Amino acid sequence: MATTIIRTVEEMRQTVRRWRCKDGSIAVVPTMGALHEGHLSLVRVALSHADWVVVTVFVNPTQFNNAEDLIAYPRTEESDLAKLTTVGAHVLYAPSVDVVYPKGFATTVHVGNVSHGLCGAHRPGHFDGVATVVTKLFLQIGADIALFGEKDFQQLHVVRRLARDLDIPIQIIPCATIREPDGLAMSSRNRRLSTPERQIASHLPAVLFHAAEQLRQSLPTHEVIAEAKRRLEEAGFDGIDYVDLRSETDLSPLDTLDRPARLLAAASLPSARLIDNVRVAPPAWKQRI
Repeated sequence: MATTIIRTVEEMRQTVRRWRCKDGSIAVVPTMGALHEGHLSLVRVALSHADWVVVTVFVNPTQFNNAEDLIAYPRTEESDLAKLTTVGAHVLYAPSVDVVYPKGFATTVHVGNVSHGLCGAHRPGHFDGVATVVTKLFLQIGADIALFGEKDFQQLHVVRRLARDLDIPIQIIPCATIREPDGLAMSSRNRRLSTPERQIASHLPAVLFHAAEQLRQSLPTHEVIAEAKRRLEEAGFDGIDYVDLRSETDLSPLDTLDRPARLLAAASLPSARLIDNVRVAPPAWKQRI
């Protein structure tokens, strides 16, 4: 069965009402399109959790800090639809900007604490845009569960917090990062990389996994992070926004690896800014597991 395209809130809600009449559970996978295997893996997990799956495709202008980046973001609805049909998604919800932000729209959702620092410090207003559009999509669709990849780990925390704080009855299910054979986290932005940039990009996960192993061996955190930044610079990245160790549960900064953590990084190339993270658990914690 081919995936159906829906473009209006009313049609989306009518569809959900029909599903509810059949006692079906509903999952949503929010995306900005240009779908790749990482997105499709989320859809497959969604299909294992729910009777009906909605994939949203909306390039959200309020989360872009750079107008040129917004214009350059890939838009591939036709191929997205074909991929979703192949994996069995039921609906592609693709509202226009005017539908999501109608004339006179004047509300912003701001999530404190977990949106601060990391990408929040380097992309002012970005997470307000994410939180606002995700809140709208949750309310427009009314799904039971939502699936997000762990590649953008800070975004995952922002979404969890807004759902909890605003009493939105939806379960957030995190899914592991899907990687290319050389380790690079799959991203729609990867297609913008030139061949030399793509070679440089593969150093980001390699450096993070190496640093994570050093942390597990109890090397001083500040030394490990300093070395990771140096290696990224030597690899050819134009700028390193951050390499940081944070608690896995609440994103609080860590000076020592004394609990499950994430080592997160953001680094730039001329064609794209890349983010990634890897899980790091202290040796003692690993033994308890």
